[in-house]
Amino acid sequence: QVQLVESGGGSVQAGGSLRLSCAASGYTYNRNCMGWFRQAPGKEREGVAEIDTGSGSTGYADSVKGRFTASQGNDKNTLYLQLDSLKTDDTAMYYCAIPGSTYRGQGTQVTVSS
Repeated sequence: QVQLVESGGGSVQAGGSLRLSCAASGYTYNRNCMGWFRQAPGKEREGVAEIDTGSGSTGYADSVKGRFTASQGNDKNTLYLQLDSLKTDDTAMYYCAIPGSTYRGQGTQVTVSS
């Protein structure tokens, strides 16, 4: 069974940085793409980044492009999301997920204050 466990969230001031991690384990067949999404109270879920675990190529939502960077560990079982130049609008619960599946982690909270 696939397990995804996020860590690294916290509270920072606007302009600050955080690095989120996601440890993936279990069945990995067809896990060619991994992603991060976020959800804030009262807002729609928003996909923020995806990474092709084979090529390492990445894609980002316009709202985070140039500020967030997705990467993976050498074993491809750990994903990272570097969050730089954080804004108050980035406040949300961040989840690691396998796009197109129901697999996602429990989330890690990111809170950005002004």
